[in-house]
Amino acid sequence: MLLITFFVWPAVTGLLYSFTSYTGIGTAPYVGLDNYQRLLQDDAFYAALVRTLVFTAGVVPLTLFLSLSTAVLLVTNYSKGKSVARVIFFLPWLISPIIAGVIWRWMFGENFGLVNYLITSLGGSEVPWQSNANLSMLVVIVAAAWGGTAFNMLLFVAALKNVPTAYYEAASLDGAGGWAKFRHITLPAIAPTTFIVVLLSVLGSMKEYALIQAINGGGPGTANNLVVQYIYTKGFQRAQIGYASAASFVLMLILMVIALIQLALNRRKDS
Repeated sequence: MLLITFFVWPAVTGLLYSFTSYTGIGTAPYVGLDNYQRLLQDDAFYAALVRTLVFTAGVVPLTLFLSLSTAVLLVTNYSKGKSVARVIFFLPWLISPIIAGVIWRWMFGENFGLVNYLITSLGGSEVPWQSNANLSMLVVIVAAAWGGTAFNMLLFVAALKNVPTAYYEAASLDGAGGWAKFRHITLPAIAPTTFIVVLLSVLGSMKEYALIQAINGGGPGTANNLVVQYIYTKGFQRAQIGYASAASFVLMLILMVIALIQLALNRRKDS
């Protein structure tokens, strides 16, 4: 029942709206494939899609590196205070994206931000974190990676603890060093978890909205509008519900294709 209420019914309704010129009120005149034709001819949509891919390409590797590195530090026998560290590193997952976005916006504000305050205190010049499109994109990439690290870190911690210690003991007897053990034992052993982390990170980054909206609203201007910001603008600011529904389904198809490609590559690697 919950699946029907919160997924099937909204999905079917959105699909039906995508074939109409519904504006949110009144009737929903049928327009066939006009919305999809408009979408495929809209340069703004392609620009938003490219920015989304760039954002994803930046977030996923950084998230993978941060979460795996943190997990390794938390499970190593040489680290102290690991229980407290787990709680601290998991805190970003407990903060809502809106609150996290406000914090990052405060940190990287141009006139009142903490980062610029520290830079100017050291004799440097203020950095245009918000008005420069490239720097603005960099901020949201780092913020998104920071937010995604906590949950993925827990996945890696569980995976690392399940690697049999006998493998490491045998490698030590053969004279293998720490890096050799990590490369030839740890990485292959946690490969299934790595795949899950990459898949979830890709899908999550492709549909990121709340964090970016809270940090800079996709700005400066529309320079960093991603696909979801594009859909929001069309649907809620310009009352083009039918057109926004079509864009949403195109995004869903793109995500499905990406997921299927990743699954196929993973199966080929396993075979």
